Amino acid sequence: MIVWINGTHGVGKTTTSALVQQRIPGSRILDAEKVGETLMDVRPALPDLANFQHWPPWRPLVVETARRLLEYTGGVLVMPMTVLVEAYWREIRDGLDGYGVPVRHVLLHADEATLRARIDGDAVMGPSAFRHRYVEEYLAAYDGWLAAEAEVVDTSRLTPAEVAQQVADIALR
Repeated sequence: MIVWINGTHGVGKTTTSALVQQRIPGSRILDAEKVGETLMDVRPALPDLANFQHWPPWRPLVVETARRLLEYTGGVLVMPMTVLVEAYWREIRDGLDGYGVPVRHVLLHADEATLRARIDGDAVMGPSAFRHRYVEEYLAAYDGWLAAEAEVVDTSRLTPAEVAQQVADIALR
């Protein structure tokens, strides 16, 4: 099974993933961003599309990487990755469904003020214009399709441990 942890940049996907992994015995974390980083290393470079998710190979490579890893290891993959384009999510989900891989799609959500405060107060990365740019795109996706497609965990007033427990509970039911 895959526990896909979605949400905008800065909402806590990486932190939550590590804590979820501790709560699901034998689970592993696979960051689909690494697939994008591999594509970014192709020389000569692929066309500049501003986001590696726009490259057509990224989505099927994520599906194949996850499927092959599960085939090899079994268990649960925890996958933290922002996907805000509905067509991209459908392509990934359909690909995994085609292989019979169950997916729990969990969305970490926070209200706009909380998101922006977290981005500005990030002690590790510092304030990030990059992360701020995605807040509006995230809110549009949330209102348009994302909230209906995923199981939403509102992180606005929860500790990281509480968020992780809710995600683990969703995965294990």
